[in-house]
Amino acid sequence: MENAKSMEYWLQESALICEFMVFGALAAAIFVAVKFERFWSRGRGKREDYVYDNVLWRPCWRALHPAGLMAYRAIVFLFMAVVLAFDLHNGGIHIYYFYTEWTFTLVIIYFGLATLISAKGCRQLAKNDSIRNQDVRANFLKTDLEQEAHVTESPGKNLDGDSVKLQSHQEREEQKKRAGFWGYAMQIIFQTCAGAVMMTDIVFWFIIVPFLTNEHFRLNPLMGSMHSVNALFLVIDAALNSMSFPWFRGAYFVLWTALYVVFQWILHACGLTWWPYPFLELSTPWAPLWYFGLAIVCLVCYTIFTFLIKAKEKNFPKWFPYAYQRLH
Repeated sequence: MENAKSMEYWLQESALICEFMVFGALAAAIFVAVKFERFWSRGRGKREDYVYDNVLWRPCWRALHPAGLMAYRAIVFLFMAVVLAFDLHNGGIHIYYFYTEWTFTLVIIYFGLATLISAKGCRQLAKNDSIRNQDVRANFLKTDLEQEAHVTESPGKNLDGDSVKLQSHQEREEQKKRAGFWGYAMQIIFQTCAGAVMMTDIVFWFIIVPFLTNEHFRLNPLMGSMHSVNALFLVIDAALNSMSFPWFRGAYFVLWTALYVVFQWILHACGLTWWPYPFLELSTPWAPLWYFGLAIVCLVCYTIFTFLIKAKEKNFPKWFPYAYQRLH
């Protein structure tokens, strides 16, 4: 193995091809994100390209109160935080040499942020319910007075009509309210995690465990669970939430993965002598094929999660017409 600290290592043909692919992916991801992300772009886009506040905390199931979704997110956040703390205690800060730990931490950040935004949404919902109840009581008193003055008027007509109008107005206003910075951050992290957890688990179970187990990779219950629950928890959240999944935010997943590779290159340029993932080694003639293969895996992983979301949005309204609601 050539010395990664030498300039010759980075200028060999196989390394240059890999560097071109990774930095090309970085540039393409930044271009797509800037062009299509409606938070800072004025470019054209579909309605679902915007992030609306209510889809971040309202479940897609009518029977599930937003507090239920908040509770799920809070429990997952605490569980994964405990697992990460245990892993840090055992392995120290060096665990962040691995893409798994990057992704696991990002999923924790998602569930932590999602819990806070869900809590904010629940508080706003309670406030709206309080206002609506006050108006209903006021309309009830008004209706009683009108019934006394006009005995021919249908009982409860104003009460029902006004309360429905009020609720419809509040729902329309809620649907129009676009998310702020943290709302967009939550949506972006969600879609980044979607590709990253699939990438982590597929590469681990189908490449590393069967073919690349060595002194740095020893399968144990903690490692096995970390490469399973991350995807499971995120898929469950996707089944419960109302968030959209536009294709262009896959650029953030590409950006996330490419930055990890660059991070590894920097470590090796500074003197790190072993690769956490041997297929990232640049000095072998097969390196470009490995990197190209990983690019294909990235595409497949993001496509898998996109397929799950599209299948949910297509089939759930038909299978559960009275229970499922679509907010975007």
